[in-house]
Amino acid sequence: MKKVIEINGRKIGLGYPPFIIAEVSANHNGSISTALETIRVAKECGADAVKIQTYTADTMTINCDAEDFQIKGGLWGGNNLYQLYKQAETPFEWHRELFEYARTLDITIFSTPFDETAVDLLESLDVPAYKIASFEATDLPLISYVALKKRPIIISTGMCDESEIKQAVEVASSAGNQELMLLHCISSYPAPIEHTNLLQMLNLARTFDTIPGLSDHTLGTTVSVAAVAIGACIIEKHFTLSRDLGGPDSDFSLEPAEFKSLCEDSYNAWLALGKSGFERNKFEVANKQYRRSIYFISDIKKGQIVTNDHIRRIRPGFGLSPKHYHALLGKKVNQDIKRGTPTSWDLFDE
Repeated sequence: MKKVIEINGRKIGLGYPPFIIAEVSANHNGSISTALETIRVAKECGADAVKIQTYTADTMTINCDAEDFQIKGGLWGGNNLYQLYKQAETPFEWHRELFEYARTLDITIFSTPFDETAVDLLESLDVPAYKIASFEATDLPLISYVALKKRPIIISTGMCDESEIKQAVEVASSAGNQELMLLHCISSYPAPIEHTNLLQMLNLARTFDTIPGLSDHTLGTTVSVAAVAIGACIIEKHFTLSRDLGGPDSDFSLEPAEFKSLCEDSYNAWLALGKSGFERNKFEVANKQYRRSIYFISDIKKGQIVTNDHIRRIRPGFGLSPKHYHALLGKKVNQDIKRGTPTSWDLFDE
């Protein structure tokens, strides 16, 4: 797989700032004006991209009250699947306006398709990338259809075991698509921090030779920033103008001030990674003078033998290194020396 992938001209991979995706999902609450405002504010907060979801209730499920279709417990309990998706869908007829508006703001917009009709719509809009949701990661015909479009693909791996992830990767690869990114994900809403298993993100990237990333459903920003600190190149986080607006995903979505902090803190965490190696930073050079070195702490006459009473390892650092302390004991000085003089080899007899 490619180790650096471009989405809309933005390079993603190790060595580049984390790519932060604001997931709008259902947080428009059925209002296109809210959807447009959410895109605008996400841009202001520092998001690299906004992501929507492309489906209708009829492409997701059927309107059926049978037991299998009932949602029990959790945030969405009390609905059947059709009712939930009808409430949450982003109408197909909104898409062109959303895409055009995002492009006027110079923020990348892409989407998660849930069936082939959604892919066709997104292709007509020249979508720069595709996201496959965790729940569709086992829909191999959909992944194949997307992969054939030869655009970058991000796949969330929530609920997937190793064999299921392998199958998804192989299907994408067999379609000739090497621009694949896998996101570690815990498909729980919200996800408990203690069950996040961030180390699996790195294992996932190593196992499948892909770029590491996280789709984060925990509350707050801690987990996302921690993920960047250990190497995440992509962070996806749900975003809402206000949790007070309600909606299917609002409870585990970040508000603008939180999302702004996420973007800033993630970037700073990436900056802090730097590079490995023993070369010292240029900003440290000036402080070397405050390290310890060996100084004369009492006056001493020419020809005297140096003892513990004459020298000490103290700050500042203009004398000989402390490692030479025992070598100087017993040496004879070749001139008169005043207290507070830094040691140097030319002050001693050979």
